[in-house]
Amino acid sequence: MESTFNMPLWVSIPFLIMLLAIAVGPLILGKWWDKNKNKLLVSIILSIPVVVYMLDNGLSTNLANTVVHDYVPFIILLGSLFIITGGIHVSGDIKATPRNNVLFMGIGYVLAAFMGTTGAAMLLIRPMINTNQERKYITHTMLFFIAAIANCGGLLTALGDPPLFMLYLRGAEFSWFFTLFPEWAFTGVLLLSIYYFVDRYYYKKEEWIDLAEDSIQQEPIRVTGNINFLFLLGVILAVAFINKGNIPAMEQENTPIWLEYIREIILVILAALSLYYTKSEVRKNNSFSWTPITEVACLFLGIFVTMSPALIWLANNAVSFGVTEPRQFLYASGVLSSFLDNTPTAVAFYDLARGLVTGGIPPFLSESIRVAGVPEILLKAICVGSVFFGSMTYIGNGPNFMVKSIAEERGIKMPSFFAYMFKFSLIVLLPIYIIVQLIFI
Repeated sequence: MESTFNMPLWVSIPFLIMLLAIAVGPLILGKWWDKNKNKLLVSIILSIPVVVYMLDNGLSTNLANTVVHDYVPFIILLGSLFIITGGIHVSGDIKATPRNNVLFMGIGYVLAAFMGTTGAAMLLIRPMINTNQERKYITHTMLFFIAAIANCGGLLTALGDPPLFMLYLRGAEFSWFFTLFPEWAFTGVLLLSIYYFVDRYYYKKEEWIDLAEDSIQQEPIRVTGNINFLFLLGVILAVAFINKGNIPAMEQENTPIWLEYIREIILVILAALSLYYTKSEVRKNNSFSWTPITEVACLFLGIFVTMSPALIWLANNAVSFGVTEPRQFLYASGVLSSFLDNTPTAVAFYDLARGLVTGGIPPFLSESIRVAGVPEILLKAICVGSVFFGSMTYIGNGPNFMVKSIAEERGIKMPSFFAYMFKFSLIVLLPIYIIVQLIFI
């Protein structure tokens, strides 16, 4: 019944309101929205009509699958990465030359693929600011940091960005994401190359006294909480190898619940070990708090529940949309990811692609290799669009606003919401993404 149910579009209204609340809540509701209990309240209020409607129409299994098989693994993965990376502290102040800054940015770009964009951004933002604190011109470095480390660097693995993990849960193998290496590497080289020349331009504009102070005020890079790299490796191995493809018994009908969720159990254990073995001073130096992950848990509860009707509707009406070509999937998922959260956007377009398969796939895609039940080229387009375009605005991806807030706390003047777009993302990032599409998709 659930696959053929004619879901009316109006049931998706709470999902739209939920996304709009996330987008404009911080801008118009101020301090009220800052409280996680209020975010949870919004999630519950918007979820109630959806839950009632789906239960009343025999869609309880669909709803349960969304919460149990999507939301719970999603939060456990993000939570474990948040806890483990929060136990690693990087300190130091090296000379803020363009070469050193690009090297720093490049390391972060790689780390984002394996510890997630949020983890890499929060790990490196403060040492990046410390390194450049003697310089007058720093804003451009923060903008490229958002693009490279808080977004684009995450494309390479299922751990890199939440939308990719959701596609992994839908059947894309962990190793498949490595096929995105050309897009990931090409974008990284372009971003870092442009950043180098921009930083060199501003470096030449610096006052000599500031550069002299920068040469004096140096401190070697030091990493503490190193045991967490072992726990991080455990997370990578668990996600890569503990799945239904490698362990078929995980999806059998009478599978014990501990085996069905063995991956999540291991992730919780690794997070608990990180909390136990990491010295409190390390987390204190990282300004570690539970607020960010609590916020994610509260908001995404509402997102996952309210988006269930929208996904059913998309799957049943995909053919009528006229979105069939890879470049259409890339730009459509990209535009929505720029202004809404990129995780539900990626899931929505995956269901749109899945609906094309069941509703009559266009001939030019019929010979394409299938990954997670959809043409591979469409899945690539969804991944690139949702991950890369998350950097087009401050609200496109969670770490963006975090980086902005930390930078402003340290006295760095950051552009406004629209200034960020018109002075940076539209003129620097969008041309790069168009080139990526023309070459690869």
